[in-house]
Amino acid sequence: MNTLVSPDFITNLTLISLLAGAGFCLSMLLTPIYTFFAYKYKLWKVPRTVAVTGEKAPVLAKLHAAKHRRNIPMMAGLVFVVVIAVLTLFFNLDRGQTWLPLAALLGGGAVGLIDDIINVRGLGGGVKGLRAPIKFAMVTLVGVVLGWYFFYKLGYDSVHVPFLGDWTIGIWMIPLFAFVLVATGNAVNITDGLDGLAGGLAAMAFGSFGVIALLQGNIGVAGFCFTVVGALLAYVWFNIFPARFFMSDIGSFSLGASLGVVAMLTNTLFLLPIIGFVFAADTATVIIQIFSKKVFHRKVFLSSPVHHHFEAIGWPETKVTMRFWVIGQICSVIGLIVALAGGYIK
Repeated sequence: MNTLVSPDFITNLTLISLLAGAGFCLSMLLTPIYTFFAYKYKLWKVPRTVAVTGEKAPVLAKLHAAKHRRNIPMMAGLVFVVVIAVLTLFFNLDRGQTWLPLAALLGGGAVGLIDDIINVRGLGGGVKGLRAPIKFAMVTLVGVVLGWYFFYKLGYDSVHVPFLGDWTIGIWMIPLFAFVLVATGNAVNITDGLDGLAGGLAAMAFGSFGVIALLQGNIGVAGFCFTVVGALLAYVWFNIFPARFFMSDIGSFSLGASLGVVAMLTNTLFLLPIIGFVFAADTATVIIQIFSKKVFHRKVFLSSPVHHHFEAIGWPETKVTMRFWVIGQICSVIGLIVALAGGYIK
Protein backbone atom coordinates (compact mmCIF):
# COMPACT_ATOMS: atom_id res chain seq x y z
CA MET A 1 0.00 0.00 0.00
CA ASN A 2 1.21 3.51 -0.77
CA THR A 3 2.71 5.03 2.39
CA LEU A 4 1.07 8.38 1.73
CA VAL A 5 -2.42 6.89 2.00
CA SER A 6 -1.77 4.15 4.56
CA PRO A 7 -3.89 4.06 7.73
CA ASP A 8 -0.82 4.89 9.85
CA PHE A 9 -0.06 7.94 7.74
CA ILE A 10 -3.64 9.17 8.03
CA THR A 11 -3.54 8.63 11.80
CA ASN A 12 -0.28 10.53 12.12
CA LEU A 13 -1.54 13.33 9.88
CA THR A 14 -4.68 13.62 12.00
CA LEU A 15 -2.63 13.82 15.20
CA ILE A 16 -0.38 16.49 13.74
CA SER A 17 -3.36 18.48 12.49
CA LEU A 18 -4.97 18.32 15.93
CA LEU A 19 -1.77 19.60 17.54
CA ALA A 20 -1.61 22.48 15.06
CA GLY A 21 -5.27 23.32 15.61
CA ALA A 22 -4.86 23.15 19.37
CA GLY A 23 -1.80 25.41 19.16
CA PHE A 24 -3.77 27.98 17.22
CA CYS A 25 -6.92 27.86 19.36
CA LEU A 26 -5.14 27.88 22.71
CA SER A 27 -2.94 30.79 21.64
CA MET A 28 -5.98 32.74 20.48
CA LEU A 29 -7.64 32.14 23.85
CA LEU A 30 -4.60 33.13 25.91
CA THR A 31 -3.63 36.21 23.89
CA PRO A 32 -6.37 38.50 25.32
CA ILE A 33 -5.28 37.51 28.84
CA TYR A 34 -1.67 38.36 28.04
CA THR A 35 -2.73 41.63 26.38
CA PHE A 36 -4.74 42.69 29.43
CA PHE A 37 -1.80 42.24 31.79
CA ALA A 38 0.74 43.62 29.31
CA TYR A 39 -1.15 46.91 29.09
CA LYS A 40 -1.98 46.93 32.79
CA TYR A 41 1.66 46.60 33.84
CA LYS A 42 2.95 48.70 30.92
CA LEU A 43 5.33 46.17 29.43
CA TRP A 44 6.48 48.69 26.85
CA LYS A 45 9.49 48.05 24.68
CA VAL A 46 12.30 50.52 25.31
CA PRO A 47 13.49 51.64 21.85
CA ARG A 48 17.05 50.91 20.82
CA THR A 49 19.02 54.14 20.50
CA VAL A 50 22.48 52.86 19.55
CA ALA A 51 23.84 50.40 17.01
CA VAL A 52 25.57 47.13 17.89
CA THR A 53 28.92 48.84 17.37
CA GLY A 54 28.08 51.47 19.99
CA GLU A 55 27.33 54.63 18.01
CA LYS A 56 23.96 56.35 17.67
CA ALA A 57 21.40 54.78 15.33
CA PRO A 58 19.49 57.81 13.98
CA VAL A 59 18.11 56.08 10.87
CA LEU A 60 16.42 53.32 12.86
CA ALA A 61 15.15 55.77 15.47
CA LYS A 62 13.58 57.93 12.75
CA LEU A 63 12.00 54.98 10.94
CA HIS A 64 10.24 53.65 14.03
CA ALA A 65 9.62 56.85 16.01
CA ALA A 66 5.85 56.72 15.49
CA LYS A 67 5.75 53.03 16.43
CA HIS A 68 7.46 53.57 19.75
CA ARG A 69 5.14 56.48 20.58
CA ARG A 70 2.26 53.97 20.56
CA ASN A 71 3.62 52.13 23.60
CA ILE A 72 3.41 48.61 22.16
CA PRO A 73 3.82 45.80 24.71
CA MET A 74 6.62 43.28 24.37
CA MET A 75 7.13 39.68 25.58
CA ALA A 76 4.14 38.30 23.63
CA GLY A 77 6.35 35.34 22.74
CA LEU A 78 5.55 34.09 26.24
CA VAL A 79 2.10 33.08 24.95
CA PHE A 80 3.28 30.73 22.21
CA VAL A 81 6.17 29.40 24.30
CA VAL A 82 3.70 28.36 27.02
CA VAL A 83 1.23 26.91 24.50
CA ILE A 84 3.87 24.88 22.63
CA ALA A 85 5.41 23.64 25.88
CA VAL A 86 2.07 22.57 27.40
CA LEU A 87 0.85 20.77 24.29
CA THR A 88 4.19 19.01 23.82
CA LEU A 89 4.43 17.96 27.46
CA PHE A 90 0.92 16.52 27.58
CA PHE A 91 0.39 15.18 24.08
CA ASN A 92 3.68 14.83 22.19
CA LEU A 93 6.48 14.06 24.61
CA ASP A 94 9.07 11.66 23.22
CA ARG A 95 12.62 11.16 24.49
CA GLY A 96 14.14 10.76 21.05
CA GLN A 97 12.15 13.38 19.15
CA THR A 98 10.66 16.16 21.25
CA TRP A 99 12.72 16.46 24.42
CA LEU A 100 15.47 18.41 22.66
CA PRO A 101 13.35 20.92 20.69
CA LEU A 102 11.24 21.49 23.80
CA ALA A 103 14.37 22.04 25.90
CA ALA A 104 15.73 24.43 23.26
CA LEU A 105 12.42 26.30 23.21
CA LEU A 106 12.45 26.71 27.00
CA GLY A 107 16.20 27.34 27.26
CA GLY A 108 16.25 29.97 24.53
CA GLY A 109 13.06 31.44 25.93
CA ALA A 110 14.60 31.71 29.41
CA VAL A 111 17.57 33.69 28.07
CA GLY A 112 15.19 35.91 26.10
CA LEU A 113 12.94 36.42 29.13
CA ILE A 114 15.84 37.69 31.22
CA ASP A 115 16.82 40.03 28.40
CA ASP A 116 13.23 41.29 28.06
CA ILE A 117 12.83 41.91 31.79
CA ILE A 118 15.96 44.06 31.77
CA ASN A 119 14.62 45.89 28.71
CA VAL A 120 11.24 46.58 30.33
CA ARG A 121 12.96 47.96 33.42
CA GLY A 122 14.93 50.33 31.18
CA LEU A 123 18.34 49.07 32.26
CA GLY A 124 21.47 48.67 30.20
CA GLY A 125 22.01 52.17 28.81
CA GLY A 126 21.58 52.79 25.10
CA VAL A 127 21.64 49.11 24.22
CA LYS A 128 18.72 47.79 26.21
CA GLY A 129 18.74 44.30 27.67
CA LEU A 130 21.55 41.83 28.31
CA ARG A 131 24.96 42.72 26.96
CA ALA A 132 25.74 40.75 23.82
CA PRO A 133 28.65 38.70 25.29
CA ILE A 134 26.52 37.61 28.26
CA LYS A 135 23.58 36.70 26.05
CA PHE A 136 25.89 34.81 23.68
CA ALA A 137 27.46 32.87 26.56
CA MET A 138 24.08 31.88 28.00
CA VAL A 139 22.71 30.65 24.67
CA THR A 140 25.99 28.84 23.96
CA LEU A 141 25.71 27.03 27.30
CA VAL A 142 22.23 25.85 26.35
CA GLY A 143 23.58 24.68 22.99
CA VAL A 144 26.51 22.75 24.51
CA VAL A 145 24.32 20.97 27.07
CA LEU A 146 21.76 19.96 24.45
CA GLY A 147 24.54 19.05 22.02
CA TRP A 148 26.00 16.68 24.62
CA TYR A 149 22.60 15.00 24.98
CA PHE A 150 22.20 14.85 21.20
CA PHE A 151 25.54 13.08 20.76
CA TYR A 152 25.90 10.90 23.87
CA LYS A 153 22.28 10.02 24.67
CA LEU A 154 20.62 9.97 21.25
CA GLY A 155 23.68 8.73 19.37
CA TYR A 156 23.80 11.22 16.48
CA ASP A 157 27.33 11.41 15.08
CA SER A 158 26.91 12.30 11.39
CA VAL A 159 25.38 14.95 9.14
CA HIS A 160 23.78 14.28 5.79
CA VAL A 161 25.25 16.15 2.83
CA PRO A 162 22.68 16.41 0.03
CA PHE A 163 23.39 14.21 -2.99
CA LEU A 164 26.56 12.84 -1.32
CA GLY A 165 25.46 10.97 1.79
CA ASP A 166 26.32 10.95 5.49
CA TRP A 167 29.49 12.47 6.90
CA THR A 168 30.55 11.10 10.30
CA ILE A 169 32.06 13.75 12.57
CA GLY A 170 31.95 12.03 15.96
CA ILE A 171 32.32 14.22 19.03
CA TRP A 172 32.55 17.33 16.82
CA MET A 173 28.78 16.99 16.71
CA ILE A 174 28.58 18.77 20.08
CA PRO A 175 30.19 22.09 19.02
CA LEU A 176 28.38 21.89 15.67
CA PHE A 177 25.05 21.45 17.45
CA ALA A 178 25.81 24.38 19.77
CA PHE A 179 26.83 26.56 16.83
CA VAL A 180 23.62 25.78 14.94
CA LEU A 181 21.46 26.55 17.98
CA VAL A 182 23.25 29.84 18.70
CA ALA A 183 23.36 30.94 15.06
CA THR A 184 19.70 30.18 14.39
CA GLY A 185 18.59 31.76 17.66
CA ASN A 186 20.45 34.96 16.85
CA ALA A 187 19.26 34.96 13.22
CA VAL A 188 15.58 34.87 14.20
CA ASN A 189 16.24 37.49 16.87
CA ILE A 190 17.87 39.80 14.31
CA THR A 191 15.00 39.35 11.85
CA ASP A 192 12.39 40.23 14.46
CA GLY A 193 12.33 43.91 13.55
CA LEU A 194 9.14 44.52 11.57
CA ASP A 195 5.49 43.82 12.31
CA GLY A 196 4.73 40.20 11.41
CA LEU A 197 8.09 39.53 9.76
CA ALA A 198 9.78 36.98 12.04
CA GLY A 199 6.55 35.28 13.06
CA GLY A 200 5.44 34.69 9.49
CA LEU A 201 8.86 33.49 8.34
CA ALA A 202 9.21 31.16 11.33
CA ALA A 203 5.78 29.64 10.63
CA MET A 204 6.87 28.92 7.04
CA ALA A 205 10.18 27.41 8.13
CA PHE A 206 8.65 25.18 10.81
CA GLY A 207 5.97 24.13 8.34
CA SER A 208 8.59 23.07 5.82
CA PHE A 209 10.62 21.11 8.38
CA GLY A 210 7.37 19.62 9.67
CA VAL A 211 6.55 18.21 6.25
CA ILE A 212 10.08 16.81 5.94
CA ALA A 213 9.84 15.19 9.39
CA LEU A 214 6.45 13.69 8.52
CA LEU A 215 7.78 12.17 5.30
CA GLN A 216 10.79 10.81 7.21
CA GLY A 217 8.48 9.16 9.72
CA ASN A 218 9.64 11.43 12.57
CA ILE A 219 6.11 11.98 13.80
CA GLY A 220 7.06 13.56 17.11
CA VAL A 221 9.24 16.17 15.41
CA ALA A 222 6.53 16.82 12.83
CA GLY A 223 3.95 17.24 15.59
CA PHE A 224 6.21 19.70 17.39
CA CYS A 225 6.76 21.71 14.20
CA PHE A 226 3.08 22.02 13.44
CA THR A 227 2.27 22.87 17.05
CA VAL A 228 4.65 25.79 16.56
CA VAL A 229 2.98 26.68 13.25
CA GLY A 230 -0.48 26.74 14.84
CA ALA A 231 0.65 28.87 17.77
CA LEU A 232 2.55 31.24 15.47
CA LEU A 233 -0.42 31.77 13.18
CA ALA A 234 -2.37 33.03 16.19
CA TYR A 235 0.54 35.30 17.11
CA VAL A 236 0.82 36.68 13.57
CA TRP A 237 -2.94 37.34 13.55
CA PHE A 238 -2.32 40.07 16.14
CA ASN A 239 1.23 41.01 15.16
CA ILE A 240 0.67 42.03 11.53
CA PHE A 241 0.83 45.76 10.86
CA PRO A 242 -0.01 47.69 12.98
CA ALA A 243 1.31 45.29 15.59
CA ARG A 244 -0.63 44.88 18.80
CA PHE A 245 2.50 43.57 20.53
CA PHE A 246 6.01 42.19 19.88
CA MET A 247 7.29 38.67 20.53
CA SER A 248 10.58 40.12 21.84
CA ASP A 249 13.62 38.03 22.75
CA ILE A 250 11.66 35.41 24.67
CA GLY A 251 9.90 34.59 21.41
CA SER A 252 12.71 34.99 18.89
CA PHE A 253 15.37 33.07 20.84
CA SER A 254 12.97 30.24 21.69
CA LEU A 255 11.89 29.92 18.05
CA GLY A 256 15.40 30.16 16.64
CA ALA A 257 16.92 27.70 19.09
CA SER A 258 14.19 25.10 18.56
CA LEU A 259 14.29 25.57 14.76
CA GLY A 260 18.01 24.78 14.79
CA VAL A 261 17.39 21.67 16.90
CA VAL A 262 14.64 20.50 14.55
CA ALA A 263 17.08 20.77 11.63
CA MET A 264 19.62 18.66 13.54
CA LEU A 265 17.06 16.02 14.56
CA THR A 266 15.86 15.61 10.98
CA ASN A 267 19.52 15.56 9.81
CA THR A 268 18.77 18.44 7.45
CA LEU A 269 21.44 20.87 8.56
CA PHE A 270 22.32 21.88 5.00
CA LEU A 271 18.67 22.70 4.31
CA LEU A 272 18.55 25.19 7.18
CA PRO A 273 20.18 28.10 5.26
CA ILE A 274 17.86 27.36 2.33
CA ILE A 275 14.57 27.13 4.21
CA GLY A 276 15.68 29.90 6.57
CA PHE A 277 17.29 31.98 3.82
CA VAL A 278 15.76 35.29 4.93
CA PHE A 279 16.99 34.74 8.49
CA ALA A 280 20.47 33.94 7.18
CA ALA A 281 20.53 36.87 4.75
CA ASP A 282 19.35 39.36 7.37
CA THR A 283 22.09 38.16 9.72
CA ALA A 284 24.71 38.33 6.97
CA THR A 285 23.90 42.00 6.33
CA VAL A 286 24.52 42.79 9.99
CA ILE A 287 27.91 41.06 9.84
CA ILE A 288 28.78 42.89 6.60
CA GLN A 289 27.73 46.23 8.10
CA ILE A 290 29.79 45.74 11.26
CA PHE A 291 32.85 44.58 9.29
CA SER A 292 32.63 47.52 6.90
CA LYS A 293 32.26 50.06 9.70
CA LYS A 294 35.14 48.59 11.68
CA VAL A 295 37.55 48.15 8.76
CA PHE A 296 36.54 50.77 6.19
CA HIS A 297 34.75 53.22 8.52
CA ARG A 298 31.74 53.41 6.24
CA LYS A 299 28.33 51.76 6.01
CA VAL A 300 27.25 49.40 3.25
CA PHE A 301 23.56 49.69 4.13
CA LEU A 302 21.66 52.76 5.31
CA SER A 303 20.60 50.64 8.27
CA SER A 304 21.01 46.96 9.11
CA PRO A 305 19.59 44.33 9.12
CA VAL A 306 18.69 44.78 5.48
CA HIS A 307 14.92 44.97 6.15
CA HIS A 308 15.61 48.36 7.75
CA HIS A 309 17.67 49.38 4.72
CA PHE A 310 14.65 48.83 2.47
CA GLU A 311 12.56 50.91 4.85
CA ALA A 312 15.18 53.65 4.71
CA ILE A 313 15.07 53.83 0.90
CA GLY A 314 11.31 54.32 1.00
CA TRP A 315 9.62 50.92 1.07
CA PRO A 316 6.63 50.87 3.44
CA GLU A 317 7.04 48.44 6.33
CA THR A 318 4.19 46.29 5.04
CA LYS A 319 5.81 45.99 1.61
CA VAL A 320 9.10 44.84 3.11
CA THR A 321 7.32 42.25 5.24
CA MET A 322 5.16 40.90 2.43
CA ARG A 323 8.05 40.63 -0.01
CA PHE A 324 10.25 38.91 2.56
CA TRP A 325 7.37 36.52 3.26
CA VAL A 326 7.21 35.72 -0.46
CA ILE A 327 10.94 34.99 -0.50
CA GLY A 328 10.58 32.88 2.62
CA GLN A 329 7.80 30.80 1.09
CA ILE A 330 9.74 30.24 -2.12
CA CYS A 331 12.79 29.13 -0.13
CA SER A 332 10.64 26.77 1.96
CA VAL A 333 9.44 25.08 -1.22
CA ILE A 334 12.98 24.91 -2.62
CA GLY A 335 14.07 23.30 0.65
CA LEU A 336 11.38 20.64 0.29
CA ILE A 337 12.47 19.92 -3.28
CA VAL A 338 16.12 19.54 -2.21
CA ALA A 339 14.99 17.30 0.66
CA LEU A 340 13.19 15.00 -1.78
CA ALA A 341 15.99 14.99 -4.34
CA GLY A 342 18.98 15.03 -2.00
CA GLY A 343 18.37 11.81 -0.08
CA TYR A 344 16.88 13.28 3.09
CA ILE A 345 13.63 11.33 2.67
CA LYS A 346 13.92 7.59 2.04
